[in-house]
Amino acid sequence: MIFSPTAISDVILLEPHVLCDVRGIFMETFRADKMSSAGIPSHFVQDNHSGSHRNVLRGLHYQIHQPQGKLVRAVTGEVFDVAVDLRRRSATFSRWVGVTLSAENKKMLWVPPGFAHGFLVLSEWADVLYKTTDYYAPESERTLLWSDPAVGIVWPLPSGGVPILSSKDSSGARIERTEVYL
Repeated sequence: MIFSPTAISDVILLEPHVLCDVRGIFMETFRADKMSSAGIPSHFVQDNHSGSHRNVLRGLHYQIHQPQGKLVRAVTGEVFDVAVDLRRRSATFSRWVGVTLSAENKKMLWVPPGFAHGFLVLSEWADVLYKTTDYYAPESERTLLWSDPAVGIVWPLPSGGVPILSSKDSSGARIERTEVYL
């Protein structure tokens, strides 16, 4: 497995070694010793599966208590996956990283605790799986506004396109009004 830091070094792109033959493929998607060596916790407590149509944007979600680290991958389709640094004392506070995850490229993204996370579906349908380092705590969940100009995420939407959003995601808070991590 190849571990590559992104523009925010704590956010790591993972590329598994894929074995291919006439039967299909095989790859390791999680291995505790290699994850730990790359600075990724090997203790996950919850797995989540999200299925979505093209142009659905989910996020940007985070928890102010029980912050979750997330190991994210697309098992069908393609998504543009985004992490925003909400650690107020970080040198990269309010910066974002976006990568394309797909069933074809088989890449995964490590999003550490202290980051807001979201994704935009680029294919007709996408199934996204992610492991979390802490349990979902709905009373602690917050949403950063996907289109906050102070963050400036460049979402790969069609020209003039508007994503399909939940009411929670369309009414997220701007970064200057968010409860963030110290």
